[in-house]
Amino acid sequence: MLRPLSQTFDPAAYPDLLVGLQSPDDAAVWRLDESRALVLTTDFFTPVVDEPYDYGAIAAANSLSDIYAMGGTPVLALNIAALPPDLPPELSSEILRGGAEKCRAAGVVIAGGHTVTDKEPKYGLVALGFVDPRQMLTKAGARPGDRLLLSKPLGFGVTTTALKRQQAAKADVAEAVGWMQQLNRVAGELAVAHGLRAATDITGYSLLGHGWEMASASGAGLRLFYDQIPFITCARRYAEAWTFPGGASDNALFYTPHVRFAPRLDEAAQMLLFDPQTSGGLLLAVPPERLSALQAQAAERQQPLWEIGEVIPEEVIEVV
Repeated sequence: MLRPLSQTFDPAAYPDLLVGLQSPDDAAVWRLDESRALVLTTDFFTPVVDEPYDYGAIAAANSLSDIYAMGGTPVLALNIAALPPDLPPELSSEILRGGAEKCRAAGVVIAGGHTVTDKEPKYGLVALGFVDPRQMLTKAGARPGDRLLLSKPLGFGVTTTALKRQQAAKADVAEAVGWMQQLNRVAGELAVAHGLRAATDITGYSLLGHGWEMASASGAGLRLFYDQIPFITCARRYAEAWTFPGGASDNALFYTPHVRFAPRLDEAAQMLLFDPQTSGGLLLAVPPERLSALQAQAAERQQPLWEIGEVIPEEVIEVV
């Protein structure tokens, strides 16, 4: 599907395009000069929760996350919205308010946007930021021996699908929403401050999908310690009720050939690692000599960082 783009735009003809279609990264990066580059991304999706304000805030946090995953600082955004003509104006307004207030909390200005009508609501952002190319984070920077840290727990997809099926408890939804609304700002800032070179955010392709993108781009593999991977408290319960979104099966079909699971992990446990996340955390590859200083500063800034594995030489993902 993307072949016409890659055939039309030869990367060699655009030396200032540091990150584009030739690499599976989280945002495009265009060099302005030696110390500045633009980071540009866009993302939007249909509602994952019932409350319009929460939906808007989650969509905005999700869109800005791609900038943080590149080590950048977002500064400007444009709304992208598709709204049903019969949707009450007060609901549409709440979606936009949720996005606007989340952007303001991130220090980002929404300067406009574009809206069309559609049968199902869709909302997100075009987000623009800046990064120092010498400090840029990419998926290709992981090296064997690096430790893997994750900044948010997993289980959002299986929980929000339970909500759509009217099977989710209010407390469980509130827990998932609380995490999805959190910005990845501090995690991204810590990654840059401690000189990391590899990161990605965990979204629709799941931990294993985005983890494999990092491993493949780096010419390495990952070993994940299942018992150290954080999940929201209800994730296992909904996994056993099999409320996974359709994307989980797609992820499993596509990425399973690159994964080796320990025999003790049952199907529900495996599928939780293929669960699509909305506004998930950052996965950071941390050189071991920088680990303790990073963890100490993360604790000072009250930023959770779970150590969930390590980078290995063999190009495979082991889950043990």
